[in-house]
Amino acid sequence: MKKIIYLLSIVLMVVLLGCGTPAPVAPTKEVTQPAKASTAAEICSSLKASGLPMDNVIVYTEETDTNKLLGRPNQYTSKANFADTRAAQITKDNPVGGSVEVFANPQDAKTREEYVSNISKSSPMFSQYLYLKGTALLRIDHDLTPSQAKEYDTAFEKNG
Repeated sequence: MKKIIYLLSIVLMVVLLGCGTPAPVAPTKEVTQPAKASTAAEICSSLKASGLPMDNVIVYTEETDTNKLLGRPNQYTSKANFADTRAAQITKDNPVGGSVEVFANPQDAKTREEYVSNISKSSPMFSQYLYLKGTALLRIDHDLTPSQAKEYDTAFEKNG
């Protein structure tokens, strides 16, 4: 008899615990694919389309990248340099204005930004304006004024 009472007690507890109000179910969100990361060329086109005085955009390949970093592990997956028409240009092969580097993930972009920032701090000759957004790093030449660099930052935040 004691076993039956014990068994009934357990069954009753299970029934009572199971009779609570069901937990609210969160509405399911539609699963979408993440947006394709822009390439350096696409970001430069967007910046130029926003009215910035860009010229001589050079899009690099693995063979033409002077730094030999394009496509290497943890390095940029696309890169472009560009001239700003307000800055004095010395050679067509090395435009003065800025560059865009795009990485496979935000951590690689952040690591690169920190590396370039440390070089910039070591000597005024290497100083640059650096703007990081997701997987893209926008580097603006120190020959541009702070207000000119800010124009790139604003366009980059909107369209980059």
